[in-house]
Amino acid sequence: MSTPPNQRPGPAQGARARAPGLAEDLRISIARLSRRLRTLRAPGPGGAAGPLSLTQFAALAAIERRGTMTPRELADHEKVQPPSMTRVIAFLEEQGLVARTPHPTDGRQVVLRATDAGSALLGEERRRKEAWLSQRLGELTAEEREILRRAAPILDKISRA
Repeated sequence: MSTPPNQRPGPAQGARARAPGLAEDLRISIARLSRRLRTLRAPGPGGAAGPLSLTQFAALAAIERRGTMTPRELADHEKVQPPSMTRVIAFLEEQGLVARTPHPTDGRQVVLRATDAGSALLGEERRRKEAWLSQRLGELTAEEREILRRAAPILDKISRA
């Protein structure tokens, strides 16, 4: 006997039957949290009209995290086609957030690095989001915070699969 799609399985059913309810609950909660964090985006560079796009932000963050990357490495890392990444890189460079330097061993290539302005923009974005999240976490009980502390590595594991 199968559970109707609009009803969650009861506690008497096995773990496999409960997984869809858990999957739905996590999907909704994570999506809601992600949307809320996106509303806290830092203003764009140099007074630009808005924040970086998610693709631009992810590319800048990847470059900063890795230290330097070639444009091809960045495109592969972000799982986009090189021509699309070329436009992202051009925008970030135009805004003074990344700089190109000669490749240390291959004169035909360049490497990208985050500029001080790029690192500062990422730092402000992280600061805003972590401040908001810290405030929300402070409203939870110690037990709830401990549950989230233990769940964080599990969520990270799921996100890397």
